Amino acid sequence: MTSQLLALLLIVNARVADGTGAPLTTASVRIQDDRIADVGKLIPAKGEQVIDAQGLVLAPGFIDIHNHSDEGLAGDPNAETQISQGITTVILGADGGSPWPIAAWLDGRRRNPASLNLALMVGHATVRQQIMGQGYKRTATPEEISKMVKLVEQGMSDGAIGLSSGLEYDVASYSTTDEVVAMAVAAARHGGFYMTHIRDEQDKGFAALDEEIAIGERAHIPVDHSHIKLGTVSVWGKATEYIRVIAAARQRGVDFLADCYPYQAWSSNIKVLVANKQYEDPATISKVLADVGGASHVTIVSFAADRSYEQQNIEALGQKLGLSPVAAFIDVIRKGDAAHTEAIVVVQAMTEPDVKMFYQQPWVMVASDGGIGMRHPRAAGTFPRVLGVFVREKHWLTLPEAVTTLVFSL
Repeated sequence: MTSQLLALLLIVNARVADGTGAPLTTASVRIQDDRIADVGKLIPAKGEQVIDAQGLVLAPGFIDIHNHSDEGLAGDPNAETQISQGITTVILGADGGSPWPIAAWLDGRRRNPASLNLALMVGHATVRQQIMGQGYKRTATPEEISKMVKLVEQGMSDGAIGLSSGLEYDVASYSTTDEVVAMAVAAARHGGFYMTHIRDEQDKGFAALDEEIAIGERAHIPVDHSHIKLGTVSVWGKATEYIRVIAAARQRGVDFLADCYPYQAWSSNIKVLVANKQYEDPATISKVLADVGGASHVTIVSFAADRSYEQQNIEALGQKLGLSPVAAFIDVIRKGDAAHTEAIVVVQAMTEPDVKMFYQQPWVMVASDGGIGMRHPRAAGTFPRVLGVFVREKHWLTLPEAVTTLVFSL
């Protein structure tokens, strides 16, 4: 649609969900120069294009605060899997990994614009590796942290809106809390927020939550808890306790929000399952598989080292190879290491009651943790699933409440 048409567009007879949680109201909405100009009982202007939305619901564009289309936009700027969900804005550079340098990447997107509004985080791990190179498997020195802080300052000055971290992932897992606080302080000086995949979403999830809250308090920075979950058997059913910790932090002044995707399965590289990094220790792997409900709960969706492994869970793969599930898991690790790659897995490791309880908190918003080309349903189905399953089928949320979580922004 051209800007001329956008300047003369009126949508009439819609049931409007305005994103505040207020009841639906029948109204008309005028769009002028790619912006909402007016809402109410409006009369078409001369030459104005009119769309009759009788029987339909009209809402603001959805904001995906945790999206991984950083690389995909270059080859698919139309981002059909994203805009078809109703997403109009994505926040990129999540989990501690961002394009670098920020200014150059943003300039490239301006020259080759996408169908989406974009914002970008500075990635903690990206900055850490810029300073420490391949020698990141240790505590950073004060001098190195000072250099990281300067890069965060540079990224924020270049147009980033905050700092992201992925403390469970390899590069960032060696960082101290003090290191992250120093970088978060730098982001806060520029009005940014802190988005974090915490250090552990499994057995040690409560300790990781405490660290996250401490970072927010010490850095005086708003916090977004990425894809809130309880991901192992030992913490299943503890959403009430988890929420209680967050509520206490919010009550004492921590600006804390969380996002959540509407699935009981997460996706990442296979090594994330092994928190102690003992990837070839049978006892460790046996516990890892038991912790997520069994080997059948871990499915390989992408593995460049051996494509024949894809779309098979570890239990089925072991049967195919004539190996135990533990041995099959270790085989995947070894093949990946030899090929300098890692298997991407989908792990069924959350419970529906926990997901429901998180979604019913007023400080939780919807986010996909997906993006263009990702092999997980959340890549193309997150926002429709909330509306279709959680609103229409399960009645966890009313439609106005759900729209609030879909357009919620920091």
